[in-house]
Amino acid sequence: MKPRVYIDGQAGTTGLQIRERLAARDDVALVEVDPARRKDSVARAECLRTSDVAILCLPDDASREAVELVGDAPTRILDASSAHRTAAGWTYGLPELAPGLRDEIRGARRVSNPGCYPTGTILLLRPLVDAGLVSPDAPIAVHALSGYSGGGRPMIERWEDAATGLPALPFEAPYALDREHKHVPEMTLHARLSRPVQFVPAVGPFRCGMRIEIPLHASFAPAAREAHEALASRYAGERFVRVAPWSEKAPADERALDPRAANGTNRIDLHVFPNPLGHVLLVAVLDNLGKGAAGAAVQNLNLLLGRAEDAGLATGAPGA
Repeated sequence: MKPRVYIDGQAGTTGLQIRERLAARDDVALVEVDPARRKDSVARAECLRTSDVAILCLPDDASREAVELVGDAPTRILDASSAHRTAAGWTYGLPELAPGLRDEIRGARRVSNPGCYPTGTILLLRPLVDAGLVSPDAPIAVHALSGYSGGGRPMIERWEDAATGLPALPFEAPYALDREHKHVPEMTLHARLSRPVQFVPAVGPFRCGMRIEIPLHASFAPAAREAHEALASRYAGERFVRVAPWSEKAPADERALDPRAANGTNRIDLHVFPNPLGHVLLVAVLDNLGKGAAGAAVQNLNLLLGRAEDAGLATGAPGA
């Protein structure tokens, strides 16, 4: 019998993407709720409790409510919200993060899907912290640029509305500068840092794609070549994580770090750039709706169901 998978919140941006990836597969059975009752707690509870895996694509409070609705049912939960990414009793669903984590995900009952910004940040920093190349108390700053789809339907509608002028905006727009962004605790915990990162997110006039930049000052940066070797060693053989070849020079091509370069894939590209003054720049490029959200959820679902990890996921060039 095919495992029953219920997407709670499939009308949202991430939920739609996950459903699209699963609908073409014949090894899972998607559980559907009457559209007229999708916000009915009784109907939702029935779907949640009778599914083998429930994928939560909901606001944080609604995700917590869904977990309560599951109660003591044997349903395994994959939460795509940020509600449980630092919670005790939940397995962090970033398989490439550490040896043994894949097996932990396979056997878990509660898995939290990583955030898009944290995915790149953590995959860049964690190997360097583990190798002793970056101190846990280093003053880390993260600048990240995302396509507007990362903000869900309200942001998509605002950025695609010609009346706002945003579709023609010739620069990125920083946001959340006056608050602690909800991703900061996730980044700090799973990168094994001892103090919060300074996180500066921004949105650009494109739908999908993400570029994360972490500048390491010469006062605490490792040698760039050592940093590159640590990343290349950690992710050797990984299907979805690509470490760009070492180069003594940063790329001169203005399009070399296009935040849309991994769109349509579940791939993340990592780069290390040296600077003559001893500074180091770490860069990650990924699809914020791919490896940053829906693709990562399908990858985790595959592990939960004992399927090939890349089932239903593109690993090559955009559109592959």
